[in-house]
Amino acid sequence: MKKTVLVALAATLAVTACTTTDPYTGEQKVSNTAGGAALGALAGAGVGLLAGGDDRRNALIGAGIGALAGGAIGNVMDRNEAELRAQLQGTGVSVTRVGDRIVLNMPSDITFATDQDSVKPQFYPVLNSVGLVLKKFNQTIVDVYGYTDSTGDDTYNYNLSQRRALAVADYLSGQGVDSRRFAVTGFGETRPVADNGSPSGRAQNRRVEIQLSPLT
Repeated sequence: MKKTVLVALAATLAVTACTTTDPYTGEQKVSNTAGGAALGALAGAGVGLLAGGDDRRNALIGAGIGALAGGAIGNVMDRNEAELRAQLQGTGVSVTRVGDRIVLNMPSDITFATDQDSVKPQFYPVLNSVGLVLKKFNQTIVDVYGYTDSTGDDTYNYNLSQRRALAVADYLSGQGVDSRRFAVTGFGETRPVADNGSPSGRAQNRRVEIQLSPLT
């Protein structure tokens, strides 16, 4: 199960009307229903649910951002990769090149407090560095994916993964990165990269990924 929404710059994640008991800590927090309402409001404030990447490409090209073609694609993505590696060295964020795409893997443990969806203030400088590169090289579209481990309820994990991905995209948008470049997807526990049977495996599965693709 997944849902992809455009990030609206004016959207907020703060929902105070509905709370539920956190299954991990016993604390009161925003319920899944309220979280869904916030995402629905965000989609309403933006363009709505995405049918596909063409929506963003058309919007950006229509706004005068030139599309890449031929050898320029590899050149621009090479420059993106080099600058991201320089900016993110030693931060705990990995940079992986997959063809003409670049994937930034942000372990949730360094990005968020346990079972929370607000970016840790100490992680702001790292996201600031990512934002600087995104603004410098604006001919990419940006997908932000959220994932969890298998602990807990499936629906709870799905909503948490989407809220975390949205928090990262919203922060970057707030740093001046064009919100039309973003789409957010929560996958919950459905796409593990390691064995959920071990603590180290679960830690690898709790992550947010930013994928940069060339605007073509």
